[in-house]
Amino acid sequence: MGKYADRYFQVHPWQIIEDGFNPDYSEVAESIFSLGNEYTGLRGYFEEGYSGKSLQGSYLNGVYERRMLPKSGYKGMLPFTEFMVNTVDWVYTRVFCNGVTLDLAVSAISGFRRVLDLRTGVLCRSFTWQVDQGTEVELSFERFTSMEREQLVGQKLTAKVVRGQADLTILAGLDFTRPHVSVGDALFQVKTQDAAMGGASILAATKTTGQSVYAAAAFHGMEGKPSMEDGIAANQFTVSLIAGQTVSLNRVVTLLSARNDTEQASLSQRIQAANAELEKVDYDALKAESAAWWEKQWAVSDIEIQGDPENQQGIRFCIFQLHQTLHTAKYGAVFGAKGLTGEAYNGNTFWDSEVYCLPFYLFNNPQAAKSFLKFRYDTLPEAKQRAAALDCKGAFYPIATISGRECCDLWQHASLQLQATTGVAYGIWNYVHQTGDKDFLHGCGAEMLVEISRMLASRGDWDPVTGGYGYYCVMGPDEFQMMVHHNAYTNFMGKKALLFTLETLAEMDPKQIEKLGVTQAEREDWQEKADRMYIPYDEETRLFEQNMGYFHLPHRDPGSIPVEEFPLYAHWSYERIYRNDLIKQPDVLMFMMLYGSEFTKEQLTANFDYYEPRCIHESSLSPSIHSILACRLGRMEKAESMFDFATRMDLDNYNRNTREGLHTTSIAGAWMNIVYGFGGLISDGKILTLNPCIPKGWEKYTFCLWVGGSLLRIGVTQEEVSLEVLQGDAVKLKLYGREVTADKQTSTYRREDEA
Repeated sequence: MGKYADRYFQVHPWQIIEDGFNPDYSEVAESIFSLGNEYTGLRGYFEEGYSGKSLQGSYLNGVYERRMLPKSGYKGMLPFTEFMVNTVDWVYTRVFCNGVTLDLAVSAISGFRRVLDLRTGVLCRSFTWQVDQGTEVELSFERFTSMEREQLVGQKLTAKVVRGQADLTILAGLDFTRPHVSVGDALFQVKTQDAAMGGASILAATKTTGQSVYAAAAFHGMEGKPSMEDGIAANQFTVSLIAGQTVSLNRVVTLLSARNDTEQASLSQRIQAANAELEKVDYDALKAESAAWWEKQWAVSDIEIQGDPENQQGIRFCIFQLHQTLHTAKYGAVFGAKGLTGEAYNGNTFWDSEVYCLPFYLFNNPQAAKSFLKFRYDTLPEAKQRAAALDCKGAFYPIATISGRECCDLWQHASLQLQATTGVAYGIWNYVHQTGDKDFLHGCGAEMLVEISRMLASRGDWDPVTGGYGYYCVMGPDEFQMMVHHNAYTNFMGKKALLFTLETLAEMDPKQIEKLGVTQAEREDWQEKADRMYIPYDEETRLFEQNMGYFHLPHRDPGSIPVEEFPLYAHWSYERIYRNDLIKQPDVLMFMMLYGSEFTKEQLTANFDYYEPRCIHESSLSPSIHSILACRLGRMEKAESMFDFATRMDLDNYNRNTREGLHTTSIAGAWMNIVYGFGGLISDGKILTLNPCIPKGWEKYTFCLWVGGSLLRIGVTQEEVSLEVLQGDAVKLKLYGREVTADKQTSTYRREDEA
């Protein structure tokens, strides 16, 4: 695939280590050392300021700004788009010693080391600063975002004089003056700011959307005096030290946002409560509390790999970042394609969140999965407005969003892709299928499903030749085919959504259905359209045609394309991309992976052999799906080659764009690659199925799954598979096609390879 590792960070089972500072990797390291807790995210930039290359960013979930678009004469075009904004710099620090300013772009330093401890979520950085010919100072910085109290974050600075005498000045505070990277200007207007001895606070609002952000800091360890500039509220700390003396300064910061009218109305009361809490918070206790959260979560989420240190570090980094992105049901969180690690993709949630990301949370933290679906429910009104703009009934969910409104300004994606909407229906089905949460299904879920079905029933039409129902002028997951008819993925997932809605209504009380306004005529219409949904399939070849006419497209061998022409979007004229059978990412193979229990091995083999050679993997999401299906076919060499960079895509900067932020959805794909691929998990049937395989170089791997309230641990070696229930009741599942029961006594079975 023309991608290779750019290895910079040291390999360690539980840490990400930067040993020595190379400015060429400064922006990549900022992404890798990002911290977050779903509520807030902070890139790993140097808090003391840095005049070299940097993409400084600190974000609050769901806080965004708006950019107006040129007015179009066509209905359905977007009037504006929305994007995540850079908020307050809560680690703002400036360090001066003997009149010299610390700046790692120009300062003389040695012994630089930065370590992110995945077990505790604490980031540490240390180095020795040669201030002048007679003075050396050891500096260490520490930061974390609380996983227990998400609105609280902490930072610590320690300075020790190694040689000479140091007149040290530290300026520490809250900064709202930084420009937004893509805009080049600050997007907040400061309303109030204040600084007193030992503390500082600041309140600002976005200039267009009017969303408020409040930050307050409490400093401990040194005595300071207030320092104020426009947009910066700080304390200044001054001390004189001689060799051997040490001083430490720590801060705890509370962060609040008011993203809507309800939150704005309660902001004053929340500020008072947050300030009162801040007075009582101890830095070390808060850090220990957060570390304890991580210890508890790792007991559930860890994937242990013996015999492959690179992938061991890689998958733990992926799991760590997934929990930082989403872990609680408190905030109705947006799941951005870059999480809270960078501004690329505008901080938007994309269509693939439900199909790629949700499975991780379903089996590791079901409450977090529910929180994301709740975000979809809360933004149902916006989806209904979008449907009306596209001449549809019901709800049309956006392909990219931060507020619930469509934020993709490319009409061919925003208007033609139905997979965000069918993805929401799939996410609801998958969540209920794994958790049995019928209360959610019959409440929020049913309302969403009804509106989704209304859209699906109004967006499609009847084929005059086949007599089947389907969707015209669409773009499926493969974005190299535009304005196509009867895309197999779209039709298949549409059928599943309609049938699931009907099944849900059939088990609900008539009074509940009446509240939804569903008529008998609607239900009959949905049933007919689902029953007669046209899925292009050839019984003889066992091939699903990706879309009507796909088999008639000219063939282009991906291997014949010079490597310098990738990515094609940047090197081919736009319409040239659509004039052949090249595939950007899996389309037919995607729905065959999602509903693996419904297809025979012969069907999977035929479609894999046909479509895989045509895929050029221009999406980072693509290789994991192919690797999973290769595992199901027993093609380990192919599976391992596709897996090679899954866990380390960002750590080793395979796409050379880690600087922009982490590939959060692809990170979820790496987890799927191990659990659904090597672990052989198929979760869409009546009972969980496992068909584990193992790469040749691995000695053993283990992972855990929450299954119906029980925590199941699976271990796989070259010879055997072990099953053990760590919490809860016994679990029935299929292992290599045979029904077995796992309980609190470890059971072992001989491992079987696929023929």
